[in-house]
Amino acid sequence: MELTFTEADPALWEEYDALARRAYGQAVPDIARLGRHADRRVALRGGRVVAGGLGLLIPQWFGGRPVPSASMACGCVAPEERGGRLAARLADERLRALREQGAVLATLWTASNGYVRRMGWEAPAQVFSWTVPTDALKESRADTMEITFGDSDGLAKLREELAGRWNGPWQRPGWWSGWQQDQHPDLSTYAFAAPGGPTSGVLAVAVKRHPDDGRQLVVHDFWVADHPTAAAMLSFLGRHHSRIPTVAFERTGLPPGTLLLHRLGKGSAAAARAWHPWMLRVLDPCRAVELRGWPEDVDAEIVLDLVAADGSGADRYTLRIGGGQGELRPGGGTVDVTLTAGQFAVWYAGGYRGAAAAALAGLRGEPATIARLLAATGDREPWLADYF
Repeated sequence: MELTFTEADPALWEEYDALARRAYGQAVPDIARLGRHADRRVALRGGRVVAGGLGLLIPQWFGGRPVPSASMACGCVAPEERGGRLAARLADERLRALREQGAVLATLWTASNGYVRRMGWEAPAQVFSWTVPTDALKESRADTMEITFGDSDGLAKLREELAGRWNGPWQRPGWWSGWQQDQHPDLSTYAFAAPGGPTSGVLAVAVKRHPDDGRQLVVHDFWVADHPTAAAMLSFLGRHHSRIPTVAFERTGLPPGTLLLHRLGKGSAAAARAWHPWMLRVLDPCRAVELRGWPEDVDAEIVLDLVAADGSGADRYTLRIGGGQGELRPGGGTVDVTLTAGQFAVWYAGGYRGAAAAALAGLRGEPATIARLLAATGDREPWLADYF
């Protein structure tokens, strides 16, 4: 029987929910929680749902501007249908509908890195969670700051402002807070500010049971504007040491970098766990370049050969950046840099921190030219602060 693909009505989505329970071996609450905010697609064989997933049309910040993006979530294929590339076919159908609705990027979290890499996705950054003895944070010294309990519209605006300093965070929609509260009913939010000053940090934490430690403080959100506020936030976490032995920073719960390590009282106390990374795909390179923000001080014209994800061929483009604007147009003269669709996505997200790293990743070109290319996106680091 032939496969067909369709947008899921409530009945089909309920059937997909049952399929997902069987495929994952557990309930997937986000199928219902996020489904009402998403584009829902399923694959049918003989009128029966055999695969599906949802796409969230949520802009992501790149270069200080929100770029229309599709976040792919809650996808699965029936166990009896696996092995026939149904997931790839379904992804194409899901993305076709999302592109028609304006998405120029697509992002996802997946343990099947190699599978989606062959479809043009690539990981812009490594992803770690951290576990730290609470005692190791109590030695973090910080000036006195005002700490306020409770979320507010003002904190949402601060999160958005801080998100624009990175490449990849969601421009969080209005339903985001309710979704998080459904996921984490005991989530507590705190605002940090210097006495008499504006709010400069947002911390969201929850306490959960831990099989060894009894209880653990889990950090879900750590948005911070400056170093003194970061020190105060870490010091605040350390004050829980009398009752909670460890603090866990979720894979999305801490900006990348050495912020945590530089504040530890005992440098060997932190334990890192590597997770499967978030992956990015550029659906429309020309529009993605046009809509993204660019540094005002970059002035460059570089001819790119962009190799298809399957290696079947390359398309030539001319990239022009100047005055805070970017343009990518088909065609050009002598090629300056050759890169794959996945490498283009990593570059777009600022994932290459230097020419040596880019060359090791497979970009081909003169080192000085590659360095000029990287300078266009290297002003912000990649970080996706939401897991979906």
